[in-house]
Amino acid sequence: MRSLSARQWTGIALVVVVLPVLTVTSWPLASLLWDMRPQSWPAARILHGIALGAVVLIAVGLIRGARLLWLITAAWMVASAAVVAMIFVVWLFLGSPELAITTRLSPANVDAIATRAFAVVAGLGGVALLVIAYRRQRTTENGEQREVTRLFTERFTTAVSQLGEDQPAIRLGGVHALAHLADDAPEGREDLVQMVIDVLCAYLRMPSAPAPSPPPKNASKVQREEHRVRELEFVAFREVRHTIIRVIRDHLRRGSRWQGMDYDFTGAIFDGANLSRSVFSSGQMLFDNASFSSGKIDFSDAVFCGGRVSFNGTEISDGRVTFRGAEFTDGWVSFGATGFVGGEVDFNGSVFSGGRVTFRESRFAGGKVDFDGASFRGGWASFSGAVFSGGRVSFGGAHFTGGWVSFYRTKFSGAKIDFSRAFGVCPAGLIEASRKAPDETVSLLNTWQAASARPNIKSRGED
Repeated sequence: MRSLSARQWTGIALVVVVLPVLTVTSWPLASLLWDMRPQSWPAARILHGIALGAVVLIAVGLIRGARLLWLITAAWMVASAAVVAMIFVVWLFLGSPELAITTRLSPANVDAIATRAFAVVAGLGGVALLVIAYRRQRTTENGEQREVTRLFTERFTTAVSQLGEDQPAIRLGGVHALAHLADDAPEGREDLVQMVIDVLCAYLRMPSAPAPSPPPKNASKVQREEHRVRELEFVAFREVRHTIIRVIRDHLRRGSRWQGMDYDFTGAIFDGANLSRSVFSSGQMLFDNASFSSGKIDFSDAVFCGGRVSFNGTEISDGRVTFRGAEFTDGWVSFGATGFVGGEVDFNGSVFSGGRVTFRESRFAGGKVDFDGASFRGGWASFSGAVFSGGRVSFGGAHFTGGWVSFYRTKFSGAKIDFSRAFGVCPAGLIEASRKAPDETVSLLNTWQAASARPNIKSRGED
């Protein structure tokens, strides 16, 4: 169940506040209007009119499938109420004069009644025609909408079928057809845009054949030719996957309708991807249990300003993953239980100025992780429970000038951790964790060598 939007919460608050206030202020007005009623109020006639109206409504209700009749009746009631309200306002402005009851009708009175009766009938007929015209217009619009949806479905089916073809070129055509289809989705049908994105993400999650192993040195000409064919096929299908990622990146850069949607890459295998300068403003992007096994995964200069991005359980075993210059200004980014077991991960120059970024229980067991020049000046960043058992992690030139950075319950058991060229306030829990580490494992800034270091935020306790 989705949470209520800010507009819905505002509406609820206005109703909760305005209704009681309106009731309290208007209650004396009801008593005043009752006292101003004419002494010779024609109660019997009013009751007869109400009874007659009830009979008409019951008759309409007994007619099955009379939706149009109900709409016309409702429109008549609204129009009648508006006329009565206007008469009442005029009566109040005239000083609430007494009603003159006539016991005998003159020809002039009969003519006036007939004229007004014709006016009433004409007015009710006009209201009925307006309702019928409105219904016809709605029916036409709904028909057009159904036609648009039908064409969208046909194009969607064709594009999806292209993704299942054996030829990589046809699959590439399907990728671009789906992208254009999402851009052409009717206004207000963001669900159709999400449907296209789900298909593209599902393609990336599908198992793919690994790169063929090199042929043996003594391979025959036929074996080498077969290997060449398999290699070309692998490269062609890899190009389809990379094209999907480029399409997503291009839409996340230019602020299209694709921003704010959900992207699920759970369990996908990435052997190269360029998401640089992408803007993650809302929605969620899941890389949980994904594998970054080779190539370059580029998030450089990306902006994380809302939503949720999760790398929980991701394995980084080779290649290079870069967040160089990325800005974490809002939202929630999680590297929980992520395995940094090889390759290179680069946060050089990243700015952590808001939101929540967590490396809880991550494993730094190999490769190189670089936070050189990173700036922690706001928000919340946690390395609590992380294990540094191998490789090299550098915070050289990192600035710890604000926010909350935590190393509580962090374990340094083998990796080389360098804080010697950092700036600012010592992160919370870092001194305690470094004391338990083997000698020469953690290099601290000279001014942090004191026995008692102040945490970034006083009296916060362990997170």
